[in-house]
Amino acid sequence: MKMKKDKRTNHYTRFFIATLLMISIGMTNSCADLDPDLTEFNVPPESFANLSELETSVFGLYGLVRTAAVFTTFYSPSWAGDDITTHSGLNKGDFREFDQRNVSATNARLLNNWRGMYNIINNTNIILSRVDALQGFDTVDQDELSRLLGEVYFLRGMAYYHLARTHEKLPLALSRLPQANVSASSRLEVFMQIEEDLLEAESRLPMINAALASAGISGATRVNKGSARGLLARFYLDWAGFPLNDSSKYVLATEMAKKVIDDSSAHGFDLVENFQDLWKLENRFNTESLFTIAYNSSARIRNLKFNRVGYPGEAPFRGWDETYGEIKFFEDFPEGARKDATYRMDIDWKNLTLQKSPILAKITGPAGDLPMTGAWHFTERNDFYMRYAEILLTYAEASGRSGNITTDSWEALNMVRRRAAGLPFNTPVTSPVPQLDLEGNEILGLTYVDITTGDLAELAFTERKWEFTGEYLRWNDLVRMQRVEQALSNRTPSTSTTSDGTLLQEVNTISGSLGTDNYFSPLPQVIVDENPNLLN
Repeated sequence: MKMKKDKRTNHYTRFFIATLLMISIGMTNSCADLDPDLTEFNVPPESFANLSELETSVFGLYGLVRTAAVFTTFYSPSWAGDDITTHSGLNKGDFREFDQRNVSATNARLLNNWRGMYNIINNTNIILSRVDALQGFDTVDQDELSRLLGEVYFLRGMAYYHLARTHEKLPLALSRLPQANVSASSRLEVFMQIEEDLLEAESRLPMINAALASAGISGATRVNKGSARGLLARFYLDWAGFPLNDSSKYVLATEMAKKVIDDSSAHGFDLVENFQDLWKLENRFNTESLFTIAYNSSARIRNLKFNRVGYPGEAPFRGWDETYGEIKFFEDFPEGARKDATYRMDIDWKNLTLQKSPILAKITGPAGDLPMTGAWHFTERNDFYMRYAEILLTYAEASGRSGNITTDSWEALNMVRRRAAGLPFNTPVTSPVPQLDLEGNEILGLTYVDITTGDLAELAFTERKWEFTGEYLRWNDLVRMQRVEQALSNRTPSTSTTSDGTLLQEVNTISGSLGTDNYFSPLPQVIVDENPNLLN
């Protein structure tokens, strides 16, 4: 075990040091926004001389993903959901705009996220413009070339998809920027390009990255075929919903999710046995993550989305008041091991002085797991961009909505439900058994049994609500199913009180429209000012 741990640690230290070098090299040919130096792109693109140069550039792409994802800016539109909220004051105005459904075109988080994603897109385009010299030569390992290109296509598709969940229309840039006076493409055009990129990635990527597997690293920090199939499953679920509403895509979501499930062992994917273990620092690499955005303190690449940002600012916590849970959502959350692992039940949030909002353990980490001294706004926690639990629930929901329900569909739902109840997820439960808390103790009055009848699609949709609380997914689910008004018009707490019996209220009230006209955010004003044609 000692040797395996050292091998993994050494591999990742080398990985991150290399990545830092790649980023510094790659940024000389990149743009941080959509208005790069015109003279830079008048130079004809060079060609890669060998696979090593291509590998260096692909490493750099992962570095750009980390740069875009390091702050909660990466997920800022998700504050619009009914599961998370932010502070009612301080410097959280950008988050409050999403929280209150009143997002302005000058929102700095919108602009920074836009620039981060188009930086990835532009660099993928640069790479793709330089690979021709490597194709078809006997001296070049064509399988390795195909794998690397699969990663490039995956990351471009992911970047466009990430933006498409925020903006209804986008400019499609499939060659090196800038593209003067480019107009925004329709949502269907953007989705068709995302599909093309992700399918290209799926066809090229291996079942598992051999180098990571040999180093004992779980969680697909370099994407594999299962990562692409998983993102396609999520993507088709969105395509089937609002605003395109192409219900035929439920069949494709079902098929892609089932492929991931059937080949899960080959991809190195599975549920983690204990739900709370997912959020512990020691498990930042785990089998449940289909794509892990990884960080490393020794290489000075650290995450700023966890720990301190989830704590209140008052003594003794001294947190940054950025990411809280919503009270009504907390009240409705089913009791059991999953709720205990989702929230910091050890913190008396109802009697805090400055803001009374639930504390999310998924953000702070379990009690005592992350340090609360020194520069504790930095963490080595990784981002799980997509979890295997999501694949299971996507399969169950898409099966239900496409009318292709099987025993496997029900089993996918029940695996997630069993773990939520503190039970072994692979053991069917045909007669009532007690649910368990985090320590394995029976919870009085709560029993569990597998579900095999009912509206599978709606059961899976509701299960997603609880399973992914605080993981920046709820808003997108509300949008695709057109349930924003249903969820956000009922945010009034009904049972949470202070010690003197005062009924609590949600601090950030809705001020914008809950209609479909307000589901997507405006394009950043700076970008529109540079090219008004984007509004056409």
